[in-house]
Amino acid sequence: MDMKRRDFLKIAGISTIAGIGAPAALQVLLKGEVPASSFASGGAEEETGHGVAAPVGRRYGFVIDTRVFAKDQGLAQKCINACHRIHNVPDFRNKKDEIKWIWETGYANAFTSKSHNLRSDEVHHRKYMVLCNHCDNPPCVRACPTKATFKRPDGIVAMDYHRCIGCRFCMAACPYGSRSFNWRDPRGKDDKTGRYFIERKHLNKDFPTRMRGVVEKCNLCVERLAKGKMPKCVEEAGNSGAMIFGDLNDPHSEIRKVLASTFTIQRKPELGTKPSIFYIV
Repeated sequence: MDMKRRDFLKIAGISTIAGIGAPAALQVLLKGEVPASSFASGGAEEETGHGVAAPVGRRYGFVIDTRVFAKDQGLAQKCINACHRIHNVPDFRNKKDEIKWIWETGYANAFTSKSHNLRSDEVHHRKYMVLCNHCDNPPCVRACPTKATFKRPDGIVAMDYHRCIGCRFCMAACPYGSRSFNWRDPRGKDDKTGRYFIERKHLNKDFPTRMRGVVEKCNLCVERLAKGKMPKCVEEAGNSGAMIFGDLNDPHSEIRKVLASTFTIQRKPELGTKPSIFYIV
């Protein structure tokens, strides 16, 4: 039995002793009443740098101008395809098993607390690009018993697939539905058609594929940022102005100038998760 599974069983054991079930144990984790380190391998936080974000330094974020995407109907799908291709996101061709890193949804789903009936029909019927919000106060990190999901000092909420035990506590904790679970083996193929879920001609050998039973989500292209590149979706959007990416802590960055001069909204701000994704509607 590896360490990760022993840690998970430790949670189950504590829950049983306390006479509470998994949902109640999840609530305890979300409220932060028990230190996460109590449920993880000793010293893992120090070893892997899975600590909280520093109050200074880079803090990455997006501004998404939904008006630009509305004018260019094909642009959003172009960004989505590019993201999913380089991250080896499987296509199961089945909504129930769908894996999503970045996708489009309706206004009411994207902005549940900002929607009202008096906006224009065009705004209500427009599709909106959504992804992991890389929250400043991410409940998914607190809910993860193995620290498979963690917040980097630059604000990126990342995942270590090898540490994920598939408990899906993070999915229950995320208020944005930004995480997907691999119910099927992404590396496999359709038994009926023989089609690989990740097309071999598009397989990116520089990025890991996942396995059945693992949760995944947008990683803000951390592997590209390490090479000085922009996130793939931003690169695909080009000079359209649809996606502005940058350092939220830099008062001279383009993203800060946009935020200072343009009214933006965030998804479910009342929850206090402090999303790093801002929308121009």
